[in-house]
Amino acid sequence: MGVSIIDVWHAGREAVLYTPVSIALTVALGLLLGRILATPAKASVLISFGTAICGGSAIAAMAPVIKAEDEDIAVSLATVFSLNAVALLLFPPLGHLFGLTERQFGLWSALAIHDTSSVVGAASAFGTSALAIGTTVKLARAVWIAPSALIAARFTHAQAKAGIPLFIIGFIAASAIRTLLPDLIYGWQTLAAMARQGLVMTLFLVGTGLTREVLLRVGIRPLAQGIILWVIVSAAILVAITGEIIR
Repeated sequence: MGVSIIDVWHAGREAVLYTPVSIALTVALGLLLGRILATPAKASVLISFGTAICGGSAIAAMAPVIKAEDEDIAVSLATVFSLNAVALLLFPPLGHLFGLTERQFGLWSALAIHDTSSVVGAASAFGTSALAIGTTVKLARAVWIAPSALIAARFTHAQAKAGIPLFIIGFIAASAIRTLLPDLIYGWQTLAAMARQGLVMTLFLVGTGLTREVLLRVGIRPLAQGIILWVIVSAAILVAITGEIIR
């Protein structure tokens, strides 16, 4: 409700140019790191796809395709959610340190932070424009969950089906309603403000699931893979954005 459909269109159209390339490179690098670190194969795949696309949503879609065990799913989710928590605290001050504009920070957070909720949390702490750009670009990226899962199913000969996550359809519908009914702008802004407060509670509840037992369960190899992959990808994207390769 806080972003017009015109802004969604412009940000999504631009994201199409670099999204598939960055996803492919991130997955390839993640799988290579998994081999080097001897991470369990299926956990390595889930961590790589979670980092490349949309965190927990990508992991949930990919898990049945590669027939991942519950342990692989739990380990990869715990890894991703742990890094999400770090990103929420780390990205806004780093954005100010590097002198990023709101647009640049929105792009960086969308392309480098795993889950949409954490992108929204970090971007909203930086500014309203960063929030609009970050949310839109991240959701445009999440659309690639479905084709990525279908490609993986082809290689693994799996029968599992993957569809477009419903939250993407809901986002586009809400944005379209806001645009079609501009006279109710104050109402839409109120709903957007309420949603941001609801997000604070959501992130708090996610944090309550990160217990010491969960972190110990992750183990050093998957966590090391997730951290190294995330740091490399975040740094590369930051360089590309500040160098105006990604705009």
